[in-house]
Amino acid sequence: MALPPPDPQFVLRGTSAAVHTLHFSCGGQEPDIPILFSGSENGFIHIWNLKTHRVDTVLDGHGRKSVYYVETMDGKDRLLSQGRDQRICLWDLAEGRTSVTDSVFTEHVGFCGCSLLKVAQGRWLMAIAARGLEEVQVLELPSKTSVCTLKPEVDAKLGMPMCLKLWQLSCGSQPFLLAGYEDGSVVLWNVTMGKALSQLVCHQEPVMSLDFDLEKAKGISGSSEKVLSIWSLNEQQNLQVYKTHKLVNAGISDITIRPDKKILATAGWDHRIRIFSWKKVKPLAVLDYHTATVHCVSFSDHRNPCETLLAAGSKDHRISIWSIYTQT
Repeated sequence: MALPPPDPQFVLRGTSAAVHTLHFSCGGQEPDIPILFSGSENGFIHIWNLKTHRVDTVLDGHGRKSVYYVETMDGKDRLLSQGRDQRICLWDLAEGRTSVTDSVFTEHVGFCGCSLLKVAQGRWLMAIAARGLEEVQVLELPSKTSVCTLKPEVDAKLGMPMCLKLWQLSCGSQPFLLAGYEDGSVVLWNVTMGKALSQLVCHQEPVMSLDFDLEKAKGISGSSEKVLSIWSLNEQQNLQVYKTHKLVNAGISDITIRPDKKILATAGWDHRIRIFSWKKVKPLAVLDYHTATVHCVSFSDHRNPCETLLAAGSKDHRISIWSIYTQT
């Protein structure tokens, strides 16, 4: 008999607004106590202490406009955030500071979160939806130098980029970008050449979220439809549909594969978090706690896989924290 789905380990309250993005940072002085960053619709970034279940710090740098991307760069003291004010902010959080040290104006009006990739010590690539409707710009950080602008063919009609994922096979190898577009396509770009290598129509609706497992050369995407699309990348760098999985209810806001590549989680418009095995995309659990759309899901990066947590942020202003390692 299947185990009943677990309850949240605990719930974080106090954002006073819908939660749009989450990011864990488990490094630092006490590696066992992870920190969780959340970005909200009211423009605030909350830094949560998961030992006390309370907010340690509130950052305000996006003019009360929705924050929809947060990620740390080399530990928990350097943070990057992106908001609807068309700004990407770099924060210095060392020794209790809460200052924006630099920012990038994106000129993009959509909801497409940027993507970060560490390419060398102290050097990053950042992909952002650009000013041109279908374009993606890749910048180098911290210099903010433009590496390239990725423009689809004139007749491609992909629409706006909706989600981005930079990756490389190993440190020092050439970077690639997977981009999900408004027309339901996923496109693989070679960043060095500034060229599209492969395009695959995965959905009938805009691609809301995607994640990619570079060890298996396999990815997954979700949209407003009742389907998850699983696709693979062959040695000729061509994207191919691997399989599709039909969902009970339509609408996926976010998808994330756990760092150990065993399971994945989806954030649903139906207020639920769904857990699947990554190998066969078999449903394992439905986590039913929230009372509104779940916007984002994030796994912690604990060194010990048994300690891994799952966080989910919702329109209901709450963040649920789950420990599902033993159940799956």
